Amino acid sequence: MSERDHLFMARALKLARKGLYSTHPNPRVGCVIVQDGRIVGEGWHARAGEPHAEVHALRQAGDKARGATAYVTLEPCSHHGRTPPCADGLIAAGVGRVVAAMQDPNPQVAGNGLRRLAEAGIAVSCGVLESEARALNAGFIKRMEHGLPFVRVKLAMSLDGRTAMASGESQWITGPSARAEVQRLRAQASVVLSGADTLLADDARLTVRPDELGLGAELTALAQRRPPLRVLVDGRLRVPLSKAFFQVGPALVATCAAATARDRYLAEGHELLAVPGSNGHVDLRKLLLELAARGVNEVLVEAGPRLAGAFARAGLVDEYRIFMAPKLLGSSARPLLELPLNRMAEAPQLKILDIRAVGDDWQVTAVPERLP
Repeated sequence: MSERDHLFMARALKLARKGLYSTHPNPRVGCVIVQDGRIVGEGWHARAGEPHAEVHALRQAGDKARGATAYVTLEPCSHHGRTPPCADGLIAAGVGRVVAAMQDPNPQVAGNGLRRLAEAGIAVSCGVLESEARALNAGFIKRMEHGLPFVRVKLAMSLDGRTAMASGESQWITGPSARAEVQRLRAQASVVLSGADTLLADDARLTVRPDELGLGAELTALAQRRPPLRVLVDGRLRVPLSKAFFQVGPALVATCAAATARDRYLAEGHELLAVPGSNGHVDLRKLLLELAARGVNEVLVEAGPRLAGAFARAGLVDEYRIFMAPKLLGSSARPLLELPLNRMAEAPQLKILDIRAVGDDWQVTAVPERLP
């Protein structure tokens, strides 16, 4: 692959990132069409059911697409869904070459799009900036390949690793810049998930506050049109329907409790989902499988140490986003996770991907080290 291929694919990936907050359940995709070293058309996928990135780029390129090279961050689709196959659109436009960052993990495509292009006499390449493309759609890929969503656990702590005072007081550990970053994480997620302990202690709403996103008018408007589903894990139905969480829009409550309460929740505009579990605790893996079956790509867990620790103990966490504030809460304050360990050998190993300042706080992005 040439340096030019990398340059134009980087542009396509930048376009794809504009769909970070709005494409669910579809992947984020960007497309750039190049003729004689010049970009003649470009586009990105904004929302499910609307034209794909290739369609926007081809419309902009018009007749200049004939004989051109199309750079696409994901293999062009080859099946009829809510929109026609993009592979057919590229063939009809007469492009001479298609460069894809990665093969589509969707079994309905999975190489068929590239094969159809090649059979039409179009030169095909795949694998340019693939790792960047995979990172952009980690949730979509995991859902397609494993039937589970990507789980990101957000945590906020003091320098001494505490999340709340012994009384439960926790607002606010971090400053406004960190809280704005959390709003963007919420807007990016398909689902924002919390537990009964958090809602009872903080009366949290878990909504996206548009005025804190800082995304600009276009992306903020798209994010508002596709708010994340708010999910409450409440095995014993301890959170009353009078709480603020239930007053700001529809929610899904995952519970082990008897389904006889379903009509009561439905009457208030919410869904009660019965999930198997034990001792009043929802089986989190089974809940994630159900969410993935509904098209959920990414889950943001904003919960207290008990539920966050349960996700960690079950090996269900793909990424931690830890916001660290420059303050000390003391030894009697609550820990980051309920993760009982007896020996150093039991300590989960994390790989730190990024550390950056966010206002007066620090954001640490870390992932569990997977065994080979």
